[in-house]
Amino acid sequence: MPAPKRTQGSVVLGGREQAQPMADQNLLQRREPDQWSHHDPWRVLRIQAEFVEGFDALHKLSPAVSIFGSARIGREDPMYQAAEQIGRSLGDRGFAVITGGGPGIMEAGNKGAFEVDGCSVGLGIELPHEQGMNDFISIGINFRYFFVRKLMFLKYSQGFITMPGGFGTLDELFEALTLIQTGKVTHFPVVLFGRDYWTGLVDWLRSSTQGSGYVGEADLDLVTITDDIEEAVAAMGIPGQFDTV
Repeated sequence: MPAPKRTQGSVVLGGREQAQPMADQNLLQRREPDQWSHHDPWRVLRIQAEFVEGFDALHKLSPAVSIFGSARIGREDPMYQAAEQIGRSLGDRGFAVITGGGPGIMEAGNKGAFEVDGCSVGLGIELPHEQGMNDFISIGINFRYFFVRKLMFLKYSQGFITMPGGFGTLDELFEALTLIQTGKVTHFPVVLFGRDYWTGLVDWLRSSTQGSGYVGEADLDLVTITDDIEEAVAAMGIPGQFDTV
């Protein structure tokens, strides 16, 4: 069995080298005041390089839709099968499909697009327990920094389909909603796929968050909740219909 490895941007780490701290971990770690001149200014160049690499790899990408969801589900899960069909339908309509490049729902979305000869993009990230890129990627980029990766999702997508998932999925969802609410992105459809999973969250947002006046009534109309694959795909419009970042 091959020894486990971890990527750090374009670098692959194995053996004891995997004990190196992650790039985001290093960036956010507090240091002694006199250490900044030895670390942070030079780190800016690495961050800049990640932006350049991402822009260079994706600047010719056709209009795309991002699919988010759990890395933890198996191929027998109904949500895996739904994500695969969503990816296939998006590919048939001329969309590129972007995921986080890992297993689970990400793999399923990539697989659906890949198998209809659509462009299937994986934006990987350095994590403590490396997921690795799935086998259905046309274009794959591994990032060190979450914020660089997040920008790539938003810049090159014209909408999000968000399937059941954990903290990472919720993070991407609420960042997108915040940017739409504040007008940073416009005409950006967001679908929550899986009524049983998402209805409780949306009900809580309506009763507690909206009910307390923390968000406006229209803010919760930014999302479509559905169990219907064709409705989810149709909500994305046609390729190139909406402005991107």
